[in-house]
Amino acid sequence: MIATVYPGKLKGAQVAPASKSSMQRACAAALLHVGETIISNPGHSNDDLAALDVIQKLGATVEIKTNSIKVLSSGVRPIGPEMNCGESGLGIRMFTPIAALSSQSITINGKGSLVKRPMHFFDEIFPALGVQINSQNGFLPIHIQGPLKTPDTITVDGSLSSQFLTGLLMAYAASGAQESVIKVVDLKSKPYIDLTLAVLNAFGWKVQHENYEQFSFLTHEPLKEIIEYTVEGDWSGAAFLLVAGAIAGPIKVKGLQMDSTQADKAVMQALQNANVSIALQQDGIQIGSDAGDALRAFEFDATDCPDLFPPLVALAAACIGVSEIKGVSRLAHKESDRGLTLQTEFAKLGIQIDLDGDIMKIHGGIEIKEAIVFSQHDHRIAMACGVAALIANGPVTITEAEAINKSYTDFFAHLSQLGAKVEIK
Repeated sequence: MIATVYPGKLKGAQVAPASKSSMQRACAAALLHVGETIISNPGHSNDDLAALDVIQKLGATVEIKTNSIKVLSSGVRPIGPEMNCGESGLGIRMFTPIAALSSQSITINGKGSLVKRPMHFFDEIFPALGVQINSQNGFLPIHIQGPLKTPDTITVDGSLSSQFLTGLLMAYAASGAQESVIKVVDLKSKPYIDLTLAVLNAFGWKVQHENYEQFSFLTHEPLKEIIEYTVEGDWSGAAFLLVAGAIAGPIKVKGLQMDSTQADKAVMQALQNANVSIALQQDGIQIGSDAGDALRAFEFDATDCPDLFPPLVALAAACIGVSEIKGVSRLAHKESDRGLTLQTEFAKLGIQIDLDGDIMKIHGGIEIKEAIVFSQHDHRIAMACGVAALIANGPVTITEAEAINKSYTDFFAHLSQLGAKVEIK
């Protein structure tokens, strides 16, 4: 797909997409819950669909309705020898330890960029959990055979990703490991673990932590036979709408929880740092102004929310001066090496980006050029370029724009509904 976005003003209101972080965790919890789960406001991104496919491969029955999904499960009981997580980094890291609860041998695979992303942490820790594993030198496909055991204490390196810890926490909670403790060293992306704990708590499991360095599992009441869970609005996808409103609005973004534990809610602080006009209203977030905000260069630490780099680069391009975003080290193992990808594609738009160790410096406030850019098969790069196009000096064409389907299938449609001229081929 080729998408061309023309410069122009936005107006109106848009509901944020469903959170794939919340949706995928809900799918995992529904699989582990022995009984019936009703998931309301489900997402339909490629990652969400991959999660639904995985839980069916692991034994759940899924019934998709208009605005909800019913999941019936008897626990982890794989129906075949293989599961495929698509391109979902969360999916592969979360569902692999969950799949290991079974004693059945299973092959875990993915596609696209996921086959190039390192998974060596499975090789390092699974033997200590009694799980046999055979990977391709730390890459997919992975062959495992459980059942996963829960030793009294296990130590996990949290510096690369919190997603594997999410899977362990869910597997431990569902296995009733009340005597076990998971110790974590150098945990990154703590807000994502807060979201995991919130989902577990919503289903009835009780997990507590001590400064994110030690997690223990408490006795809890039997889980309800029928559990209802509503998927939150997605702060990750909404970050692109909020930045679009900041530079080309005003618009209103609806459907977001201000008390959410999602890491990317931190975009609100970055927007404030950039002097964006924001008004919290009963029915949504009003962002941007008719007069145009005097946007200023900003500093922001994205170490715990690295998915905010792409939308914040689009914001920084509109700010006069040099903005600095910390956390570049978290970008290497995404759908693309996002530090380099952002530098390359925004250079085509005339925006200079310097990578200085863990700091990204964006030189903003200059004219954004009409250009043809490449998504690098990365959904967030495609969306960042689409947002920047709104204030370019001519249309910006994005090749391989179907990458958006990974997380925010309706992104270009939503821009159009807000008044942007978008052509899709």
